[in-house]
Amino acid sequence: MDETWRLTATAARAAIAAGRLAVEDLVEACLARIAARDPAVRAFVAHEPDSVRAAARRADPSAPLGGIPVGVKDVLDTADLPTGYGSPIYAGFRPRADAAAVAWTRRAGGVVMGKTVTTEFAVRTPGPTRNPLNLAHTPGGSSSGSAAAVADFMVPVAFGTQTAGSIIRPAAYCGIVGYKPSFGMIARAGMKVMSESLDTIGVMARSVADCALFAGAVAGRDLGDPERAPSRPPRIGLCRSPSWPAALPETVALWDDVAAALARAGAALVERELPASFGALVEAHPTIMVMETAHALGWELTTCQPLLSAALKERHLPALAWPRERLDEALKVAQGCILAFGPALEGVDVLVTPSAPGEAPEGIGWTGDPAFNFLWTTLRVPCVTVPAGLGPRGLPLGIQIVGRQGDDAAVLAWARWVQAALG
Repeated sequence: MDETWRLTATAARAAIAAGRLAVEDLVEACLARIAARDPAVRAFVAHEPDSVRAAARRADPSAPLGGIPVGVKDVLDTADLPTGYGSPIYAGFRPRADAAAVAWTRRAGGVVMGKTVTTEFAVRTPGPTRNPLNLAHTPGGSSSGSAAAVADFMVPVAFGTQTAGSIIRPAAYCGIVGYKPSFGMIARAGMKVMSESLDTIGVMARSVADCALFAGAVAGRDLGDPERAPSRPPRIGLCRSPSWPAALPETVALWDDVAAALARAGAALVERELPASFGALVEAHPTIMVMETAHALGWELTTCQPLLSAALKERHLPALAWPRERLDEALKVAQGCILAFGPALEGVDVLVTPSAPGEAPEGIGWTGDPAFNFLWTTLRVPCVTVPAGLGPRGLPLGIQIVGRQGDDAAVLAWARWVQAALG
């Protein structure tokens, strides 16, 4: 049986470069997988197979992405597909141009397979996507469709975005790799931005090397080869973070297993807690997110309220009356923690911390708690989640590797080391 759709991006790219695989055959395999699985998983909100085939015929196999199929989260504009931002307000809307990230994907040889489901404006009401590992559970959000499509082998790579935990958490819930780069590494032009201070475009894949390949091609950066073995084991800070009380029993048990595995592999481990002042981010982050989002949705809130969900209006309308000084103070807190984070990493290469409180929750009405993500998003640092085990219901658990802002290549390399150490 042909299972070309199982190939990672790096493996497929190597096969295409060697002449063992045609771009059209790879794309057809992924199209067949989407046709077979998406009626149940519902990862895609827009998908036009004939256009995909035409793009595959045009793709340059010698380009950096060389014909690799890509899923695009539906908060990034596409000129050839509808862009709905997860809201009925934009049903059938077709932008004039691609978002910058999508344009550079195509320029690098990537084949856009379709638009993946997002929650409402990537901040509120979930869409119909289900976790492909257990359809009774959420895939997480807001990058729901991207996580599910990659986990279910519909595409090898996909875009996500993160304002709190919308890349790392769904990737962990679906048992794949998620990479939130340093803030601003991937250009946001053409994205429906909700929070100017927080929103970050990132990627999901089934290997760390695929994340480095995809994000590097889009951002025009060399993110190295995470498969290359480092010259020494890492110095790792084990950081439960101020969110540790949110950890469910499966994550508490995972924590001890992870520490033991890293020690056996030769890592130099130290317990590393953040300064007490970082606890203020528990209130500062939601203040920034809610107030900036409320103002970003100015047109929708003032002209299209009946088409907004009750949950979004209940969350964001009151924020319009909050004093501007409240946002200024929250941003000041965030900036102070950003400046203090470098010294907090002194003596270690990266921190290791949970990716999510536990397994993916049952049902699709809630995408899960971003307790272990919002801190790092606010700090604007690179984060990578890798699969790290299974919970009591047999669903995936992840562990997160966090490093210094701008040190993305090193964080990706150490994430691959951690993944290998965890087996």
